Amino acid sequence: MFLPKYPDSPTPPPAHTHAPTDPSPIRRSLPSVAIDKNTVAVVLVGGVVLTALLAAVAVTAISVAVAAVVLRSMLRDRNRS
Repeated sequence: MFLPKYPDSPTPPPAHTHAPTDPSPIRRSLPSVAIDKNTVAVVLVGGVVLTALLAAVAVTAISVAVAAVVLRSMLRDRNRS
């Protein structure tokens, strides 16, 4: 009832078929990309903007951490007295 069904062919197909050898292989070239001054300028401006944003986030995180430590110490001193 639950036995597998085997194919009728007694020999399996070959695992590897040999492709004919071509003396001149086909070379596919990549599409050429034009890099001009505008592209370089856009990439540089984008890098500068992203670096500035990352620096702003880092400075904000550090200032929030310092403010949290100061407030925590002030509240701890208030609760002790």
